[in-house]
Amino acid sequence: MKLHELRPAKGATHKVKRIGRGDGSGHGGTSTKGTKGQQSRTGYKRKMAHEGGQMPIQRRIPKRGFNNPHRVEYKVFNVGQVELLAEKYGIKEFSLENLYINNLISQTDKVKVLGNGELKSKLSFKVNAVSGKAKTAIEAAGGSVEIIK
Repeated sequence: MKLHELRPAKGATHKVKRIGRGDGSGHGGTSTKGTKGQQSRTGYKRKMAHEGGQMPIQRRIPKRGFNNPHRVEYKVFNVGQVELLAEKYGIKEFSLENLYINNLISQTDKVKVLGNGELKSKLSFKVNAVSGKAKTAIEAAGGSVEIIK
């Protein structure tokens, strides 16, 4: 096979529909747009999501509650989980960088530590938020807490 013999597979290409090029082309006359009306004229644009007078989907579907745009989503870790993660990954400092390196959070996640479980090892925390119960548990185990904004 030579370079000049290359062809697309049979059925892979289609003839371009050239409209408005005379009756002999099969797409002359009204140029496949039907007869008269706004849709056959130049400059016509169909409105996005218009359903021909039917009640549109965004109005048919019920809305519930309130969506707060200022809500802060946290990736939550309990003190008991932290103990297990520290043993598994050999973490001495529970920080966003260490969690990201070990694929426990994504780069933009905010981390909050909650107080469920027990903490026996001495760890230092650099996180976005800590509950009161978790803070007392960390300090009781001899650790330290630093809150990052």
